[in-house]
Amino acid sequence: MAKIGLWSDCHNFPSLPLMKLAAYHKSIGDTIQMYSPFDQYDLVYSSKTFSFTPDIDDEYAVRSDELIKGGTGYCITIEGGKEIFDNSKNNPLPDKIEHIYPYYELYPEYDYAVGFLTRGCPRGCGFCVVGEKEGRRSHQVAELSEFWRGQKRLELLDPNILACKEHEKLLKQLAENDIRVNFNQGLDIRLTNPDNIQLLNIIKTDMLHFAWDNPREDLTEYFKQFNEHTVIKNCRRKTVYVLTNYGSTIEEDLYRIYTLRDLGFTPYVMLYRKDTASRRLRRLQRWCNNRFVFRSVHDFEDYKG
Repeated sequence: MAKIGLWSDCHNFPSLPLMKLAAYHKSIGDTIQMYSPFDQYDLVYSSKTFSFTPDIDDEYAVRSDELIKGGTGYCITIEGGKEIFDNSKNNPLPDKIEHIYPYYELYPEYDYAVGFLTRGCPRGCGFCVVGEKEGRRSHQVAELSEFWRGQKRLELLDPNILACKEHEKLLKQLAENDIRVNFNQGLDIRLTNPDNIQLLNIIKTDMLHFAWDNPREDLTEYFKQFNEHTVIKNCRRKTVYVLTNYGSTIEEDLYRIYTLRDLGFTPYVMLYRKDTASRRLRRLQRWCNNRFVFRSVHDFEDYKG
């Protein structure tokens, strides 16, 4: 029986790989625990999601016979101000672990289910690693029962579920069960249509997230179509991420922000890289993302923050 330590740089969200690893090792009789620098282990797993967070080796002198690292954070380097994904460094879970029911007891503070129904995305956006890591095609990888067993809430991590050819079947599964779903990575507004919007109307959600990343692609008509068929009228329940600091001008950023607000959506400014963002762009983010300020100061040029 081995003693297994589990470490992740995700501090405000459960690590799905670690929960699957925990389930596997418990099934073969090993003892598992979240990593402690004061303990000695037979094996430690380090799961890193972000490129900018410290590694386990940076924080601790790991006391373990073996250390296995995996996750997107280990595959990303910064070159020329852009994130580059190196798939040769990718260390995916073996199938027997990837498709195991997660050991949710590893994170008792979280009461929801977490998982992927689909992987991959056809878009190939330069700021996103999904296409290189998971493929340029959205495809089903699991059934709902693989990671959900009656929990009232579900964090669905799919990068582009609407691009999957089986997406209506999957949305119906979510609608037919008593689950409150958060489409954690958002939905592709360009792939919405009257049929799948009607399914989204049935699914229990607190909020829907979309994105308008490319300022040179006018998505106005897609957002108008969504409004025509959705039952969601409250703008606070329709959030749209607006990517900035990735080749766009302030004027292009403001066009997207003002257009979304006029259409009844809530824009939310995302900085591609904070360290290269101008002072004016950081002010734009503060103005837009503070809901009280955004409602009270109609034009950015009047914002004094």
